[in-house]
Amino acid sequence: MKPWLALALLCACSDEVAAPRGGRPSAPAQSDPAFAVSSIKHWYLTGDGLTPGDDQMTILVGAPGGTSTVDAYVADLPPVRLAIQPDGSFGGQVAIGALPAGAHDVLLAADGNPTAFARVPFQRSAAYYVMVSTDWDFSDPGNPSCDFTDKLHTDHPGMKITHFVGPYTFTDPSVTANRATALVTWVVGNRDKYQDEIGLHIHPYCNFVTHAGLACITDQSTVYESDTSGYTIKVAAYGRKDFATLLQHAKDLFAQHGLGTPTLFRAGGWTATLETLQALEDTGFVGDSSALNWERIEEWKGKELYRWTAEHWAPIDDVSQPWWPSQTNILAASGPRLSLLEVPDNGVMIDYVSLAEMTGIFDANFNGIPLAHPTTLMMGFHPSTTFSQAEYARVDGFLAYADHHLAVNDDGPVIYTTLGKMLLAFPN
Repeated sequence: MKPWLALALLCACSDEVAAPRGGRPSAPAQSDPAFAVSSIKHWYLTGDGLTPGDDQMTILVGAPGGTSTVDAYVADLPPVRLAIQPDGSFGGQVAIGALPAGAHDVLLAADGNPTAFARVPFQRSAAYYVMVSTDWDFSDPGNPSCDFTDKLHTDHPGMKITHFVGPYTFTDPSVTANRATALVTWVVGNRDKYQDEIGLHIHPYCNFVTHAGLACITDQSTVYESDTSGYTIKVAAYGRKDFATLLQHAKDLFAQHGLGTPTLFRAGGWTATLETLQALEDTGFVGDSSALNWERIEEWKGKELYRWTAEHWAPIDDVSQPWWPSQTNILAASGPRLSLLEVPDNGVMIDYVSLAEMTGIFDANFNGIPLAHPTTLMMGFHPSTTFSQAEYARVDGFLAYADHHLAVNDDGPVIYTTLGKMLLAFPN
């Protein structure tokens, strides 16, 4: 758009007028090619505490010579007469903040004609927030996974990641100080360059638990009879008081190594209980993503991990959405609530789902119909030294699918964001 024309549009005052011939014009069988309509978008977001409403519609019409007036009928709003621009075209802006989510259209009529010369459909929708996360299950996520992550950022501009970093990077004797520094430099660089986010992920490895001054539990594994490494032990095994000790020690380690203060969390094996969330609240955390779409980890059927998550996260599925848990029931949102938002891991981790399953989960939450309320999809992957090309291809394929619906490209309501931003979109 030419600068002077944009200025003219912003300054023009389009007066509301009586509908010609007593009402909206009828829609044309097809748009008249003699009129060039532009600037009307396909998608306008309704807005929430995170995303401002896209509440102003700009309309430009190039009309054939001899046209005196052009009137715009936006949904069921009062008609607006477009102003004549310096180049002889017609233009104006229409406030659409009062329009609800849904499919709408614009009818454009010239000189009071009872039949519009153009019908332009558009959508009003709440945002569809797509989040990518990484769970640092291991002390060293490995260079291959770091390289793959960098490539994801390059190939999907605007994509952001919540990195749930493990504190055992700093307590595992096999990780040298230089290697720990390199990992910190990498993840902080991603935060600063791409607006990624750094959260906390805990599997209660014994090297971390004993470093925090606690006795390591080894008999509450989600996989084995016992696990002397602590890796597969349920987070919930530590209870509110002891887990608060682990959380505080992790925060201290983060601060000592330049990672800032984590306020976002996901439990190893998704094994968080109400006491876990209470410990998180006790230590200043404000967001959690431990609630699991457990049916998607059917690979673990017959193991304690599947049984435990099925029991504790029973109602969580593909379309589960954020809630502020009750102080007495982790799955309820009624009564006095914790000051901690639960954002379910409804997209699970790429380890357990095919690309077809992931796009299916995406479609279950948004099938092309405008959304009445902000909606989330949380997915992720486990960075490791064995992170494979096949796993990368599934993440990349899913993001390519989501890219086709990005709000920034006027292709849909999808916005890439991070867990911490959800506190704005879903206020308590």
